[in-house]
Amino acid sequence: MGIPTEPIGSIPRPTALLAAMADHAAGRIADDELAAWQAEAVADTIARLEALGSPVVVDGEQAKPSFATYPLSGLAGLAPDGVVIPFADGHTRRLPRLTAGPFRYAVHAVTYLNAARRHTRLPVKQAVIAPSALSLLYPAEPLDGYPRKAFLDDLTAEAEADIRDCLAAGAHAVQVDFTEGRLALKLDPSGGVLDDFLALNTQVLERFDADDRARIGVHTCPGGDHDSTHSADVDYAGLLPKLLALPVGNFYVQLASEPDPGRVLGIIAEHLRPGVRVFVGVTDPIDPVVETAEQVRDRVLAAARHIPVDQLGTCDDCGFSPFADDVSTSRETAFAKIEARVRGTALAAQVLGV
Repeated sequence: MGIPTEPIGSIPRPTALLAAMADHAAGRIADDELAAWQAEAVADTIARLEALGSPVVVDGEQAKPSFATYPLSGLAGLAPDGVVIPFADGHTRRLPRLTAGPFRYAVHAVTYLNAARRHTRLPVKQAVIAPSALSLLYPAEPLDGYPRKAFLDDLTAEAEADIRDCLAAGAHAVQVDFTEGRLALKLDPSGGVLDDFLALNTQVLERFDADDRARIGVHTCPGGDHDSTHSADVDYAGLLPKLLALPVGNFYVQLASEPDPGRVLGIIAEHLRPGVRVFVGVTDPIDPVVETAEQVRDRVLAAARHIPVDQLGTCDDCGFSPFADDVSTSRETAFAKIEARVRGTALAAQVLGV
């Protein structure tokens, strides 16, 4: 049987693509030439994952502006002064602000999935952004002629289509990125914002049947960027019991960078439902030191003391360049960590006899 192992998403782009992106921004190359460089980077990313023995591949988000903002590429009706996301080292990221409706995705994730599947016969996993993250686009003051309820109705329809199109196109799994879950508790320790986020995500996920939900998962982490996080100081105990109630078949949980992984595993075990699989993070994208296969093996074995092996999988804690930071972690380091995850998971499976 083995133990399933999957990447989370982003991988730093190669230098040739970064140069092409700079040339495109400066007007030196056209859209089609940039697209060719992006396609080459996707092909290289998938080929390298295959060479490492990854049983499931991703496109590494080589063509995405970021994991969170791909639906907004080229979208009108946005201003740059939206919600600020603060990180522990003092830097920030900022979402745009919606200025007019109706809200529609400019790009759907199936575009990236179809491009990736042209380069491989292996299962391809596709990440999508959670509707809760995009709900932050709506301003504090109601928009004339476009109330918040109308926006949320449009958003849930678009989020459903984003997932459904990927499932229909043959995605091995669809991963809903929900990094704002832990951040919600930092912004509102009462839990009200988190409850609103979970209710919105549940509204979308409940539109799928049991077979579809078995291929849908939710990813949580403390939001890595520039070797910093936005919510690692928030106790997982406030998030995980509610998170694990979401109606999906898979959860991807950052764990390698947690100071007390055993405690987190205990919380997961207490709230784990039958038939649900938890992919635990066994590599830390922020740590520059590459884990050994033996370290990964031991992390998997520690998880297996809490989670039944038939409900256990492994992943990286997070993407390696989630906000399109392609320099804090090198491309080579990312692939080395992925190799350690794949090899270490296989070693653990041997020890466990699965």
